[in-house]
Amino acid sequence: MGGITKPVRMLAAMGAAMALMLVAPPQEAAVAHEPAGIAAWRADSVHGRPLPDPATTSPSQVATFFAGLSPDERAGLVDRHPRVVGNLDGAPLDLRYAANLGVATSAMSVGRQVLAFDPRGDGEVVEVLGDLATARRVAVIVPGVDNTLARFDRGLGGVRDRAPAVQARHLYREMIDGERGSRAGGQPVAVIAWLGYDTPEGFSPSMVRSERALDGANRFVRFMRGIEVVNPEARVTVIGHSYGSVVAGYAASRLPSDVTDIVAIGSPGMGVANRDGLHTSARVWAARADGDWMRWVPGVQVLGVGFGMKPDDPSFGARSFSTVGADGHDRYFAEGTEALRNLARVGLGEPELVSGELV
Repeated sequence: MGGITKPVRMLAAMGAAMALMLVAPPQEAAVAHEPAGIAAWRADSVHGRPLPDPATTSPSQVATFFAGLSPDERAGLVDRHPRVVGNLDGAPLDLRYAANLGVATSAMSVGRQVLAFDPRGDGEVVEVLGDLATARRVAVIVPGVDNTLARFDRGLGGVRDRAPAVQARHLYREMIDGERGSRAGGQPVAVIAWLGYDTPEGFSPSMVRSERALDGANRFVRFMRGIEVVNPEARVTVIGHSYGSVVAGYAASRLPSDVTDIVAIGSPGMGVANRDGLHTSARVWAARADGDWMRWVPGVQVLGVGFGMKPDDPSFGARSFSTVGADGHDRYFAEGTEALRNLARVGLGEPELVSGELV
């Protein structure tokens, strides 16, 4: 009886949210997100040269700007504008880590590599495990509904398997595991937990509409272009969990060519009718674990509500893989599961080792 109660509650809540949105006006898309301290940044300069404006300057242009500065000039910008430098895609990694070190200490322990941090609202944070500057294989986790800065380490409801930081640590350990590492030729790896957008609140109209995902996709594309600039040799896997897979779906066609794989797990849909609708040359993977309540969510898109066919549907056209051991919606990154092992294999560029694959 208990195994049915939660799915039924989830389905009822999703249905209520969808019904509400069919009669409610669409939400406006989120406005452009600017870092705290941007006004002072725009008023500053280096030798009379204006500083790169995040709203109008590409990550590659940002990188070019910083390449022309002396070490003292770079350090001065970190000291004067930590909240901007720490969130500036294309800026050198060491500067972003240093800028966020002081800003994020109240929320995160010292010694962690924080690539972006913003405590405003529900909060946003991006953490890196491994040496992102030298990694040849990089996996980026895009989390879904109800993830906030406060839940980044502990997870919604204290469920650690839902915490993006915990998911990233488990995947990183799996990717550097001796057996899989040797098959990958000992190549250096990195994992990124990207909570860089305002996720929808659970059981709210926003969780069945696309506005948050579209805004998140725009931010994610810029972030990924910044990663390409600082490490053009890396090959990248994007893993979208739950609503995070909607973000990945809307971003797919604009992601850099270094993204070789896109994975959707526990997905409500990717905003398209099928794999071809993603318009990407990357391999597309999808899986749903036994007991995941997402199976109750209809794979439809009506009047702006819903996200279309779920990618784990064979008709979608994605590659599938085994999720044995990852029962429910929150355990895809749980240690000891075939789901985690397969995510690591995809992340390492070893599709031939993925178990349970159907193409």
